[in-house]
Amino acid sequence: MSDQAAQPKAPFLRYAEYLALLIGGVTAVICILNAAPGFFGLPTFGPLDSKQLKPAVFFACILVYVLSAPFGAQLGKRSGPVAGWAGYLVDVAVIAVTAVACWQYYVITTKIDDAIYFFSPQDAWIATAVTICVLFLCWRAWGLPLTVVAGVSALYFFTSDHWPGFAQRSAPEFVEGAALHLWFDLGLGMLGSIASIMILVVFVFIVFGQLLEGTGAGISLIRVAFHLTRRLRGGPAHAAIVSSGLFGTMSGNALANVVGTGVLTIPMMKRSGFPPHFAGAVEATASSAGQIMPPVMGAAAFVLADIIGMSYLSVITAALVPALLYYFSLFAAVYFESGRLDIKPEKIDDQNLQVTRQDVVNMIMIFGPVVVMVVALNNGYSAAGGGVLALITTIVLSFVNPAIRQAPWNILVAIGRGGQVFAKIFIAVAIIGLIVSVLGATGLPTDFANMVSRVGTNGLMVSLLIAMLAALLLGMGMPTLPAYLTIALVLGPTLRQFGLSDLSLHLFVLYYGVASSITPPVAITAFAAAGIAGSPPIKTSLYAYRVGIVKFLVPFIFVYYPVLLIVDESGFSATDFVLTLVRVVVAILTLSSALAGFDASRLSWPGIALRIIAALGCLIIVPQVHWIAFTVCVVLLVANRLGMRV
Repeated sequence: MSDQAAQPKAPFLRYAEYLALLIGGVTAVICILNAAPGFFGLPTFGPLDSKQLKPAVFFACILVYVLSAPFGAQLGKRSGPVAGWAGYLVDVAVIAVTAVACWQYYVITTKIDDAIYFFSPQDAWIATAVTICVLFLCWRAWGLPLTVVAGVSALYFFTSDHWPGFAQRSAPEFVEGAALHLWFDLGLGMLGSIASIMILVVFVFIVFGQLLEGTGAGISLIRVAFHLTRRLRGGPAHAAIVSSGLFGTMSGNALANVVGTGVLTIPMMKRSGFPPHFAGAVEATASSAGQIMPPVMGAAAFVLADIIGMSYLSVITAALVPALLYYFSLFAAVYFESGRLDIKPEKIDDQNLQVTRQDVVNMIMIFGPVVVMVVALNNGYSAAGGGVLALITTIVLSFVNPAIRQAPWNILVAIGRGGQVFAKIFIAVAIIGLIVSVLGATGLPTDFANMVSRVGTNGLMVSLLIAMLAALLLGMGMPTLPAYLTIALVLGPTLRQFGLSDLSLHLFVLYYGVASSITPPVAITAFAAAGIAGSPPIKTSLYAYRVGIVKFLVPFIFVYYPVLLIVDESGFSATDFVLTLVRVVVAILTLSSALAGFDASRLSWPGIALRIIAALGCLIIVPQVHWIAFTVCVVLLVANRLGMRV
């Protein structure tokens, strides 16, 4: 049978895509209005834990994803028409089960508010059925790793009485356990507090990112980034870092960053000679840093400011230098890797990447919203409020682009695309909520953190290493916020006894919550970039870990050298700041060249080992050690450029 006969007719799929765009756009508008009702004089659709909003948005996301990527079309293309129609039946079943579960969620959570409610076996089976459906969709959207982790977590929840040693728990009764912790949990679960943050905070920034792309600001930013880095070795990869840094400044969301810039930068990196896995790794690593790059920094930074009682403006001031050091390390990693691969600077012949006068004008769409957002945050607006104001600013400023003036409906299309992107991300967030809920019900994460806290009382370095590992483990496959809160609140007292300020302590934990997005085996950001690059996800995540290795060192640096935080209460000295900054920059250059195995020429294994030792020595707080190590680093860097193989 021909391929044409094996596939559904194109108009059907096209109409499904249009319907997904429409539903996604309507959902985006509803969530934006709900995030900031006072701006428009309209009533809110409900509080943060709205019993109406969350199930409605969840069902809309499932519907949008199924319409955007129907299982029947995928099966029909691979296995013929019979399998294709069977796939469509599966799609219909998923939508039907989700609709019933969302309605039941609304009914039961409303009853829970009014009186004590006892779950029935029917509730448990509905919760189980919708869990299976979301796991299935997660497998389709995000692959096996996250799905397997969620499946194992749910299995552990119900079989924990048979697990050995530390992991052994009392398994819950099926009806109460499945109904509450799989689906109907108001605080956690698939529609818990994490879903609320996604709907009322993150959604705004995802739509923001799509608007920047749809109104022409995104491609202008890429062009300007390519122009600024055109004379650098490995220009497209450096352009990816610049554009992802600027884009991440506004979106504050790693996945949205990968989607917004990776579709443009990753193909360019591949065409320049970078392997697909390295191109995906660079984009994932640069994009993940959006949550540590002021002024947005993701939802966790707003919570951080509230917990430590510091203004958000002070938090982003403190985070600026560490974030810039991290992006500098990415530049260095790409520079040395492009040298190893012998990728030369090349003239940009692609007319699509030539900077025009309009591209320069379009930069107002990039920086205008940033200024508005910073001013709004400084005047007491919430994260969502600042995001909505930035969104409105972007829409107004988009008319500086003649293309938008000629086709203003592209703004509506961009909002719809934001809904589609959010739908796919929300599936992963629902699964993450499931993991947090079932593991939280067992008490395993808290017991683990408490055990870590007791072990870490032997010294600051030991405590910091344990806190790092705990944050990475708990952050794998989870949003930054729950991982950050768990570690900061449990390990905070232990770290504070060593004299750490609240600012450096909480930024330390936040950094590793963010770094978990590129840490194997559940590196969500790297997996998303791998999908665009067409590379193996695990290999891409391993390279992202290598490229972003400095992200794992920067928190230790600002803990031992709090002067880099500028506003830290330990005090600020301009002399100490400059001397420390120079040493850290030289250490980053030396370490990056060692990891690439290349400087001006290829490095020998003894030379690599010497560079790693000298670079780490630069960071030791003992002056007699770090200045000797600094001298060695400078000699190594200069000697290699003079043709000496050291």
